[in-house]
Amino acid sequence: MESGDGAAVEEGKVRCATWIRRPENAHLVVIGKSSRPRSSLEIFAFDPKLTSLSSSPKATYEFEEGVEPVSIAVHPSGDDIVCSTSTAGCKLFELHCREDNVELLAKELLPLQDVGPQRCLAFSFDGSRFATGGVDGRLRIFEWPNMSIILDEPRAHKSFQDMDFSLDSDFLASTSTDGSARIWKTDGVPVTSLPRNADERIELCRFSKDGTKPFLFCTVIRGNKPLIVVWDISTWKKIGHKRLLNKPASIMSISLDGKYLALGSKDGDVCVVEVNKMEIRHRSKRLHLGSNVTSLEFCPSERVVLTTSSEWGVMVTKLTVPADWKEWQIYLLLLGLFLASLVLFYIFFQNSDMFWNFPEPGRKISSVLTDSNPDEKNMFGAFGPLDMYPD
Repeated sequence: MESGDGAAVEEGKVRCATWIRRPENAHLVVIGKSSRPRSSLEIFAFDPKLTSLSSSPKATYEFEEGVEPVSIAVHPSGDDIVCSTSTAGCKLFELHCREDNVELLAKELLPLQDVGPQRCLAFSFDGSRFATGGVDGRLRIFEWPNMSIILDEPRAHKSFQDMDFSLDSDFLASTSTDGSARIWKTDGVPVTSLPRNADERIELCRFSKDGTKPFLFCTVIRGNKPLIVVWDISTWKKIGHKRLLNKPASIMSISLDGKYLALGSKDGDVCVVEVNKMEIRHRSKRLHLGSNVTSLEFCPSERVVLTTSSEWGVMVTKLTVPADWKEWQIYLLLLGLFLASLVLFYIFFQNSDMFWNFPEPGRKISSVLTDSNPDEKNMFGAFGPLDMYPD
């Protein structure tokens, strides 16, 4: 397992992977691997200085024989992991971390025991909702963690392709393998189907995450042209589109701060787009050479992306985007501006008219008025009010 543009083939095929947010940016990565005789779920540590994962897993769970991981979702707290499997429904794992010791505790997730493979799993941004989208097209939305059912729609789609919660956790967007897309309120009420032309297929979806622009980004195939199309979520109308990757995308992701959007292609390319300008800021060609990019996630605190493919396994890649300002850098800049203003004030004070200088200690203010010209005695009081009108 390597970082940057390198890759290493690992024993077993990687099916899915994502980040686990941890306090003090000590993030972890969970990887679902398919192998014989037993597939596994593995936890790796991330080193931000080296931009790499640990050489060996910190914790491992082996599935029953014949069971393979399909997709993974991690709760925003980083304490719960849900993994969909090929034949055993969904499994819940509690993550316990004590210093360098990491444990995975498997638990039954009764409402999702025998539901079949779930292609899409997602937690809402506030962690209060959990949604699953099945290969069979069935949508389920639950309250978390009590797993009370909010919505169970057997015919939501022909078969799920992608889903995402909005930043305020009020909406869920979902796409189908037949090219359609639907919007749902997370209280279980269907809202609308996204409009599309006869030659358009909507494939992937992600809500904006910066808190100021209420948009939904979707990858759309229009004829043979791959596009990024943007919808306004207050009206659910298209507001624009742009061609970026120039090839069909297999996966899309957006950073937690909403500044960047990433696309992975079906032949192994990855590009990262600055959302404000919708311009490409990073491109990794042939990162997973000739292989479909199956997972693509931004690191919670670093400008790093995690990608996977069945052929090349897991990679972590540092992005060539402008560095973000750190908090200490902002304070240092403010301090510098304050000191510079003091210096400028001192220079101005030293070179200003002596009439406006503060008097020296013990010196009377009246002397300031009289010393400059002894013949002028109180030029304001001696002559009374001055006539300011022109002659």
